[in-house]
Formats: sequence, structure tokens, C-alpha cells
Amino acid sequence: MLNAIINFSIRNKLIILLFTIAIIVFGLFSLTQISVGAVPDITNNQVQVITTSENLSTVDMEQFITYPVELEMANLPGVKEIRSVSKFGLSVVTVVFEDAMGTYLPRQLLAEKIKSASEQIPASFGTPQMGPITTGLGEIYQYVLDVKPGYEERYSATELRTIQDWIVKRQLSGIPGVVEINSWGGYLKQYEVALNTQKLHAMNIAASEVFAALEKNNSVAGGGYIEKSNQSYFIRGEGLATSLEDIEQMVVANHNGIPVYIKDVANVGFGHATRFGAITGNGQGEKVLGQVMMLKDANTNKVIEAVKERVEEISSTLPEGVYINAFLDRSELIAKTTFTISENLILGFLIVIFVVVLLLGNWRSGLVVASVIPLCLLFALGMMNIFDVDANLLSLGAIDFGIIIDGAVIIVEFVAYKMSQRQDAIGALSKSETRALKDEITQDAASTMMNSAVFGQLIILIVFIPILSLSGVEGKMFIPMALVFSFAVIGAMLLCFTYVPVAASVFLKAETPSDRNISVRLVNYLKGKYERVIHWALGARRLIIGVSVALLVAAVYLFTTMGGEFVPQLDEGDFVIQPILKTGTSLSGTIERTTQIEKILLDNFPEVKQVVSRIGAAEVPTDPMSMEDSDVIITLKDKSEWVSAETKDELAAQFKEALSVIPGMEIEFTQPIEMRFNELITGVRADIAIKIFGEDLEILNKKGNEIRDLIQDVEGAADISVEKVTGLPQMSVRFNRKKIARYGLNISDLNDLIKMGFSGQSVGNIFEGEKRFDLVVRLDQDQRQDINNLKNLYVDTPTGAKVRLSELAAIEYTQGAAKISRDQTQRRIVVGVNVRNRDLQSVVDEIQAIVSKNVKLPTGYTIDYGGQFENLQSATARLKIAVPVALLLIFMMLYFAFKSVKEALLIFTAIPLSAVGGIFLLWLRGMPFSISAGVGFIALFGIAVLNGIVMLEHFKELKKQGMIDRNELITKGATDRLRAVLLTATAAALGFLPMAVSTNAGAEVQRPLATVVIGGLISATLLTLVVLPVLVSWFDKDLKDTSKPAKGFNKGVSVLLLLLLAGGVAQAQEVSGFDQVRELAYENNAGIKAANLRSDEANAAIGSAFSFDKTEVYYHYDENNLATNNRPIDVFGVSQTFSFPTVYFAQAKVNKATYAVASSRAELSKMQLEQSLANAYYSLQYVNEKLQLYQNLDSIYQNFAYAAKRRFELGESNYLEKISAQAKQKEIETLRKQVQEELLAAQKLLTQLVQVDTLQITPDPIERLVPSVSQENLEVANTYYDYQIDLAEAQRKFSAQELLPDLTVNYFQGSNDGLDQNLIGYQFGVKIPLFFSGASSRIKTAKIAAEAASQEAANYKIQLQSRVTQLRSALNTYAEQLNYYDSEGNALASELEKTAITSYKNGEVNFFEYIQILQQAYDIKLAYLESLNNYNQTVIQLNYILL
Repeated sequence: MLNAIINFSIRNKLIILLFTIAIIVFGLFSLTQISVGAVPDITNNQVQVITTSENLSTVDMEQFITYPVELEMANLPGVKEIRSVSKFGLSVVTVVFEDAMGTYLPRQLLAEKIKSASEQIPASFGTPQMGPITTGLGEIYQYVLDVKPGYEERYSATELRTIQDWIVKRQLSGIPGVVEINSWGGYLKQYEVALNTQKLHAMNIAASEVFAALEKNNSVAGGGYIEKSNQSYFIRGEGLATSLEDIEQMVVANHNGIPVYIKDVANVGFGHATRFGAITGNGQGEKVLGQVMMLKDANTNKVIEAVKERVEEISSTLPEGVYINAFLDRSELIAKTTFTISENLILGFLIVIFVVVLLLGNWRSGLVVASVIPLCLLFALGMMNIFDVDANLLSLGAIDFGIIIDGAVIIVEFVAYKMSQRQDAIGALSKSETRALKDEITQDAASTMMNSAVFGQLIILIVFIPILSLSGVEGKMFIPMALVFSFAVIGAMLLCFTYVPVAASVFLKAETPSDRNISVRLVNYLKGKYERVIHWALGARRLIIGVSVALLVAAVYLFTTMGGEFVPQLDEGDFVIQPILKTGTSLSGTIERTTQIEKILLDNFPEVKQVVSRIGAAEVPTDPMSMEDSDVIITLKDKSEWVSAETKDELAAQFKEALSVIPGMEIEFTQPIEMRFNELITGVRADIAIKIFGEDLEILNKKGNEIRDLIQDVEGAADISVEKVTGLPQMSVRFNRKKIARYGLNISDLNDLIKMGFSGQSVGNIFEGEKRFDLVVRLDQDQRQDINNLKNLYVDTPTGAKVRLSELAAIEYTQGAAKISRDQTQRRIVVGVNVRNRDLQSVVDEIQAIVSKNVKLPTGYTIDYGGQFENLQSATARLKIAVPVALLLIFMMLYFAFKSVKEALLIFTAIPLSAVGGIFLLWLRGMPFSISAGVGFIALFGIAVLNGIVMLEHFKELKKQGMIDRNELITKGATDRLRAVLLTATAAALGFLPMAVSTNAGAEVQRPLATVVIGGLISATLLTLVVLPVLVSWFDKDLKDTSKPAKGFNKGVSVLLLLLLAGGVAQAQEVSGFDQVRELAYENNAGIKAANLRSDEANAAIGSAFSFDKTEVYYHYDENNLATNNRPIDVFGVSQTFSFPTVYFAQAKVNKATYAVASSRAELSKMQLEQSLANAYYSLQYVNEKLQLYQNLDSIYQNFAYAAKRRFELGESNYLEKISAQAKQKEIETLRKQVQEELLAAQKLLTQLVQVDTLQITPDPIERLVPSVSQENLEVANTYYDYQIDLAEAQRKFSAQELLPDLTVNYFQGSNDGLDQNLIGYQFGVKIPLFFSGASSRIKTAKIAAEAASQEAANYKIQLQSRVTQLRSALNTYAEQLNYYDSEGNALASELEKTAITSYKNGEVNFFEYIQILQQAYDIKLAYLESLNNYNQTVIQLNYILL
């Protein structure tokens, strides 16, 4: 099918051209349609149920509102989580649904449940309402309604709030994609009737009469219509009050014909609603804020553009001097991240094209491949539009053009190669014939390589399938990335069938690159170097594999120590500071503090552009905060204008220090989007949420503060805060029911009276045109100041009398619950911790250890951990499934391709070693493991196997051609595929390079992913080029090494080596005993010789400290330099420059310290060699003893097998006994041969250490070594590290000498023909280092190096002591085992062997019993040898203790 598509494409070039144009047009169109954002919207599918009841306490809100709402919502289908916050006058219940339920079905289900919940809530306590359909990215545009200079006195906060509510808000509403305009701050205007209780009392008027008068005198009605003169006249009663005067003139009562007006018993004026929030800005006091909330799933960029256009229109309709000051505009962050994406894609494109052209050596081929890149990108954009995938940092941030064009490179390279082979034939044809031949060549070449190209791209696609299975927050982040990458790869596959063959046929020329071509020269140079590497690798296969395994082990260890975080924190460019004030702080007190903060920041930090503070709750309280809570939003200037700090962390630290002058306040730092995501997704704003669940708020508060104090000193834990749940100041009114009954009153009326007096009671509306304001009755301002006003509030009794409220109730100051948070209907408190300058995982691990050790909880109380850590745990759990699935899919694809488990496994080895590079590069760059890095590993695994496929396929082709010599085949195959491997790997790795090194906005999210892929591709390429050929040479049994005898090699060599061990040859070095082996090694080992020579070299260099610059002898002639006879003089002189004298002595100290280090290193090398020799020698003893056991056992079974055979022939035993004896004899013979091979290996290892041509050893019988940890041995390594410290200190002191001046001495004589004597001169000079920044850096470097050496030495000594302890413990274990064998085991084994043989010969036991007993005896002997060897090896480690 693929061949048919390629054939159709080449024969119908116009159709393919139109198809390509269609991709371009649709891609460009899609670019204008897709939603462009900064980051993906990771908010879970949630709906908020908000209930406001201004007069209920926190506990009342929980009991009467929150609990009934939670109860109703708990049984809804698809509910994942329910959490709630209850505060004074506010309840917010957040219901999280499964993502599959969509946006509107959950709201429909909730609407039905809200109705039933409302029936359980008293009518006067408020009605639950659903929050706006928005998400964590919903706050797209925030502005302050500001006044220009000179107009400050013209507009009050009340007037600005009225402008916001009735002009700005109304006009912003209705924009497509805008779901809510939230107003915050200022004063909500009301028409206020402020009752004077003294006047009411004096005139004997009840408050209820005032209510009745206001309600009855502020109404409108109609009276139908009257027909007259063929017209209808509609009757309208206009009784609405329209001004303060209208309200004042309303009659309350009539006493003896004298009317009592409202103005007689109350002050009528403008007031404002009770405030639970405010806004301050730029240190100028109170402001009015507008918050534009975007509809969920709307196009962010389009909505923001529409909002900004509408703001421009509104600005012209605002009153003079008023303007809209936008301080938080999401489009700025989008512009920054879009620039980051564009820059990375463009740079990646240019780098990839440079690599492709350089390594292909043909600019036409390079341009054909280059043209695929924008086409793939446009195809991906078109698919994003169709599948509604947003464009943001993550969705577009992982596109690597080097990976995408891999198939195109394979095809274009092969087409160009085929054309160059037919260059002569093409040159001899006419134009039409040339075109036909080029089409034919292209079709054949493309069809040949298409399978390889498609297979590689399919593997890339398959590894992204597990990413598509992710869910939750990580799914929302990385599924778009996987989709877009898959779209681009699919586009590349489609273009490889169609566009690439057509473009190659049209644009490529049949030409052979000349030898002077830079690409040819580069590849030939690399091939020459690589061929030598391959030859060396094939001769050191064990070393190569050993190093690879060691690197893998080291990487695994590093991975366990590098920590983890969810995703790197996106730098949004702005700050949010959250001041922590005392619970119950008044609104005016909070306003004063935030204004002070704003002034400090603006006055001291030129980086700050604007500071706006949001205090308390907004009109639509989607983010419930108390009046002491505030968000200080700081917008910063561009980093190029920063002067106080270089990074945000440094700037945050300086902010914190500057704000420390404000007493009684702690602060937390976060960012606008990050704060909103944390709040909506996990219910807390911090990176780590330590949740304590329980019933009693006081106990929760106590335990929360206890945990805060315990973790205060944890490194990386910043902004530690305890959720404020208690301590809210209250005036409590406790009614006396007996007294209330005595006066004929009821509690409901008293509560209504209190509510009216202090909060206000609405009795209608006053209209100003279209504007509508509440008409509210409350007590006069002077009569609602303190608790005495509450106590002296008059209550009207049914008899017409008046009684004070204090007569009916006990009124006192108390403290109540400030906030009640619930998760899954359980009360909880949160200790919030932000993480700074450390990874998230390690901070949580340390906190968990401290808390579990020190915190004791009462029965029924539990601790859980949430926040970003909760997301990390969830994502890690899913990756533990996704990564193995990806690996399994890769293996399955490889197996289907090669139909061989062995070959599939050979290529599969690329995966662990690619992980090595990814882990090492993460570690080198100081990055913890994150979910972004985890996704990078998944992508890396798919890419890593591609080069192995290319190389292994070529090996198989060469084998089919009849090449069977191992070295020849592997060398030729590897060098042939060097360019293809380098091209693929380099293009893929460098395609990610811009992302890995970018410092632009948002790059921190892409950096770990790119780092993993680059590091992994480096190590995977090394694997493909070096380790894979070694593995193939090892495991491919069809290949032969013709440089050595092919037949009987193993047996012949084995017999020969055994003969050498048994009898030796004349030239062999004969030794017996470990002491002789050691002395021989000291004489011959090149490592020891080299270490001693290095020591001698350093000793010889001590005298070089006092070396001076070369002496300058010069001649000088200058016609400007005239003698007394007015003739020029000839000058001869000598000049010498000296360093400052102390420099030479400092250099001498450095040289002496260097010699001490070299000498100590030589001693250390000697000790290391002795340890290796001991290991090898005593291992040889052990294997030799083991071989003797098996030889004895083999001899026994040979005799027994022969006897069994004879007995069977004589009819004395059955056939089963005969074949069983033969089978057992063969088994023992096989084991004996294996031990012989072990003996050869041990002999070879010892010979390599001694470094002589042949070595004949007569091992002593194995003996139990004596542990003797000598202080001398311990001091060898310690001394080496101490000398390292001395050297570093000497180098530090020497580097400090660079700031001293150099000295110059000059002596000269001058003369000419007219002078009788020579003129003598002297010159002394000083060279002063004026430009010493480089020297300062070297001094600083040397100081750091000295500190590092000190720490390394301390660490080594601690590790050394720990190692000694571990070894002693192991030694005791082995010693106990040996004691058993010495006392009982060995004697028992001998007795068993003797008894078994005797009993069998006497017929007392049958064959099988005999085998069993004999096996037991030899098992004991073998176990004894094993224990003795373990004991000896541990003693060696202890006697030569090194790390």
C-alpha cells in the first residue's frame, strides 16, 4: 500500500502540490483559530456552591448551610471530592466531578440538589448559588478604576464603586467568553435611614412603625386605563421616592394631628453596605477593582483581545478624570511564553537544518528535508484546530524537529545516494528521459526506505500512547503535548509518502560529493577515529560492559538521591504576597497594613511597576478570604530594568527583609496563576499542605502550631503558616428565655432587631434612572460603636413599653471559630509550606519524618499531606504504570520487527543506558526529577532504540552477503552507519537544545524534558556506537573471530591453562604464597610505577618555584633621544622582571603540597593494588579448593556409574539405577568443568594484576585469615585527603598573591661618536594589577576549592568509619557460621560421606538414599568453603579499608 501511495505521488505531482498547499492554507487558518495560552488549564472539573448570610457566625454557617449542602451533594453521580470553607457570613462548598462528565451536566445535577438543600436552610439564612463557570485560568484581566492626578478629591470610593457597577461592569458584560465581572472594594452605595433610638423612645414610636412607613410610601402601581376620544390613557401611580428629601418627608405617625416625619426620628443620607473586603493600590489608599472572569474552555487570547477593545470603548464614556488602570493582564504572560515557544522552535529549526546539511553534505537534500519541518508544524496546527487542543508552553514545547524529520532524512539521503550512483546514465539522457529516470530512482529508493522510516516513526507514536492514558492534573498538562507531537509525527509520515518523494525527484541532482566537501571530510575524519575505537572496544569487551553496568548502577543511585517535584514552577513574571495578620484584624487595620506594604515596595524597589492589594472577599466570593487576609499583587518591570536582584528568589528575599519592619506580620510568596490553581485544585494555596483531621478546632489549632514549630528549621521550607481556625473576636448575645417570655417577646424578633440595628434591614429600592440602590434602615452611626450600644438597644414590647436588650440577654466579648474547612465532610486544619531552593519530594520526606516522630495525635485524629505534593504522588503513581507500558510496547514492536527475542533485547539495551544520560544531565544541572522529566524519559525511550535498529539491520545485511568474520563485519557495519546514527542523534538532541538552555518566560517548564532527552540521546548514541557492536560480537554465535583458532578453542585453551596451572612451562614466573605474589606485583605493576614516577615528578618540581622571567638584552636607537652634542645615542640595556618576593615562597608551598599529595597518592595506589591482589589470590585459593572437591566427587560418581553399569549388565540392578547414576555423573562433570573455568578466570585476573606474561601459582591450602585493621592503613587515605586540604589552602594563598605588583629593574648605557664616555641609566618599575576582576574570580575559586576539599575529607572519614562498622558486623556473622563448621559441620560431612559409601557397598541403603546422603555431605563441605571465602573477603576489605 505504501508503495502504491509513493507511486501515485510521483506520477501526480500537481495533486501533491495542491495537497501541500492545502496543508499550508489550513495550517495558517488554524493558527488564527486555536486558543493560545501560557499554560494548560489544569483545573479539575468542579462547581462551587456559594451562600452568603451576612449575620451568621462561622459555626452557624457550617451547621445550617455547609453541612446540608454537602449532604445533598454527596450522593450525586461522578463526585470525586467535596470540600468546603465556612466563615462568618460565608459558605463555599466545592464539588469536584469526574472530567468525563463535562462542564454543564454537573451544574444541571447541582441545580436540582440546590433546590432540595435550600428547603433545609431557613429562609432568612440565604440561598445557595452556583459560582461562575470558570477555572484557575479564569482571572484573565484585572483593573483598578483610578483617577488622574488633580481629580482625587472629586471622586469618592463610593462614587467609583457606583461607576464600576453601573457603567464599566454593564458594558463589559456580554463579551463572548466572559462569564462574570467581579467587583471588589469601594463602598456599595445605599440610601440609609439611621434611626435615633432616643428620639424613637421620646416620641413613643416603635421601629416597626418606621419600617411600615418606608414600605408604604415607596411603591408604584397601575390602575388600568381609560378610553377617551378614541385613545387609551393608562393610569400609573408614581409613588416611588427619588431623593433623600422624599424619604425625609414620609410620615411615620400622627400625634394629635401633628405628623411625625422620618426626618424627626432618623438621619436620612447616603450610606453603604457592610463591607467584607476592600482594595488598596500603589500606596494611595483605597481603590475599586474589577475582575474579568473567563468562561471555561474559552479562547483566552480572543477573549482578552475583546475585553481590551471593549475597555478602549468604555474609556471614552467614563466621567472626566476617571480611567481604567489594568494591572494584571494575562495577555502579557501569553506574549512572553509565545515568544519563548517561537524562539525555541525557530532556533531548533535552524540548528537541525545546519546539522542535516552539514552531515548530508548536500544543500539541496538539506533544503528538501528543511521544507518538511514547517509543513509538519502547519499540519499539527490544523489537527490542533480540529481536535480543539490549545497552543501553550507544554503542547508546543516538546516538538523536536530533529525527531520529526528522521523519516524524511532516511528517504532523501538514500534517494541522493542512488542518484549519485546513476550520475553518468542521467547525464547522457534528454530532459524528459532524465525526469522519468529520476522518478523511477526516487520511487525505488523511497519504497525501499519507507518501511524503516515508518517503523521508526511508529515507535515514536507508540511510546506516547501511555502519556495519553494519564489523567488528573498531569493528564491535562501532558496529554496535549503528546497529541501535538503525535500530530506532527503523523504529518511527517504522511509527507514521507507524498511530498518528500516528489520534492526529492524534482529538486535533487545526480552528483557525487567531492572529497573536498566539508561533510565528506568531517565524516571520513570521524570514521577514522571511530574505527580505532571499535577495534579497541572489541578487544576490551568485558571492560566496556563493566563500565556500562557501573554507569547504570551509578545513575540509579543518583536518581534515588535527586528528589522530586511535580512540575517546575512557571515564572509568571509577577508576585503575590500574602500577609498573615492576627485573627480578627479589622478591615481598616488590614487596609492600613497593605497600604504600608505598597509604599515600602514602591519606594525601595525600582523593579516594582504596580502594587494592588485585594483584601477579604469580593462581591462573588469564589476565593473566600477573611478581612485580615489579603493578596498583595506585585507587577514587575522587565528583568532588564532590575537593579536590586538578578532572580525572583533573591528579590523575594529582599522584599521579605524590607517588610520585616512591619511588626506582627508574616508573609508568604506565590504567583497569581499558581495561587489560583493551588486554591482550586487542592483547596490550599501552598506547595505542601499538612492536613490534620479531627473534630475539636482548639486541638486542631494546637497541633497545627506544634507542627509549624517543629518544621521551622527544615531546609527549603518557607512561608510556613497555620490556617487560622480559632480566635475570631465576637460580641455574644445569650438570651434569657424566662425574661423574654415575661415580656411577651420572642427570640426571632430580637434577632431581627439586632440585625436591623447593626447590619441594616432593606425595606425597598431607590432608583436613579437605571441605577438601583437599596433603601436600608439601621441605627445611627453613633449608636453602633461598641458593646454598650448593643446593651442599650431598646426593644419594643407588645404592651408598648421599651426595655433594654441587656435586660433580656447576657452580652459579652467572646472568641469563636474564624474558619472551618472540611474535606470529604471532615473538619481539618492546614499547615501550609512553600518550597524554595529545594525539591518538593525531599522536603516532604523530611517533614514526614519529623512529624511522625514527634507529633502524637488524640484518638480519631489523622494527618494527611496534600497540595502540590498530592499531585506529585498521584502523577508518580500513574507514571509507574505508564513507563512500563511504554517499555513493553517498544519491546513488542522490536520483536515483531526482528522476530527474535535476542535481537529485540540487544536493541532494548539502549533504553537503560539512555536513561543514564538523562539522569546524569539532570543531576549535573541540579534539577530534581519532575513529571516533566518523567514524560521526557518516556519520549526518550522511543527515540533511543531507533539508531540501534539502523545498525543491527545493517549487520544482518552484511551477514546475508556472506561476511562472517566478527571484527570485519562489526567494524564495517558500524562505520557504514556512523553518519546515519550521528545525523539522527545529533539532530534530535540539538533540536531540544534551545529549550534546554532557554531562560525566557516559561522555559523552566520545558527545561527538564529537554535536558532528559539531550542527556539520554548522548548516552544512547554512545551505546549504539560502542556497546551495541560489543554485545552483537558477544551474543551472535554465527560470527567467528578468524584471528584465533576457530575449532576447539574453548577446550584447547582450557586444557592448556590447566596444564599451566598443574605443571607450568619453563618461562613462567613461579610463585607460592601471597607474599611472593605481592612482591612480584610491586616489581612489575605499571600503575605502581606510574604513581611513584608522579611522586618523583612532583618532588623534582619543588625547586621550580624560584624561576624568573627571561632576562631581556636590547638595543635602542631613537632620533628623539639626543645627547649633549645634539646627536642621537645608541642605547644598550638589560631588563629583568621579578614577581613580588612572597609569590615565590607561596609557589614553593604549592609545589611542596603537590608533592605530598602525589606521594600520598602513590601510597594509596600501592594499598589499593595490595587489596586487589589479596582479593584475587584468596579467591583463587577458594576456587582451587572447590575444584578439588568436585574432582573428588566426580571420581566417586565415575566409579559409581561404571559399577552401576556393570551391575545392570549382570542383572543385579534395574535400568533406572543405571541411567540415574550416569545422569548424576554427567551433572557433577558439568559442575566440575564450570569450576575449572572459574579457576582459569581467577588465574587470569591475578596475572593481569601482577602484570607478567605468564604466572604459575601453587596456591597454599585455603586458610582462615586474621583481621587486623592497622592504624597505618587507615591513615593512608586520611592522610591523602589531609594533603588535599593543604594543597587547596596553599593554592588559595598563592592565588591571593596575584594582586601583588611585579617588580622591574632596567640598566642601560648610551653613547655616540661624539661622546667621550658612556651615559648610564637605571630604571625601577612596579606593575600594578589595575584590572583584577579575573584575579578576584580565581581567588574566589581557590577559596571555594579549599572549602570543598575540607568537606570531602570530612565526608570520607565519616564514610570510612561507617564502612568499618558494617564490615565488622558482616565479619561476626561469617565467623559464627565458620565456628559451626569447625566444631560440628566438617566432622559431620566426613562421617556422612564415609557412612554412605560403606552402607551402599554393604547393601544397607539403596541407590537413591546413597545419592541423597552423599549430596548432603558435599553440600556441607561446599557451604563451608563458601562461608570461609566470604569471611576471608570481608577480612581483606577490613584489613585494607578503603572506600
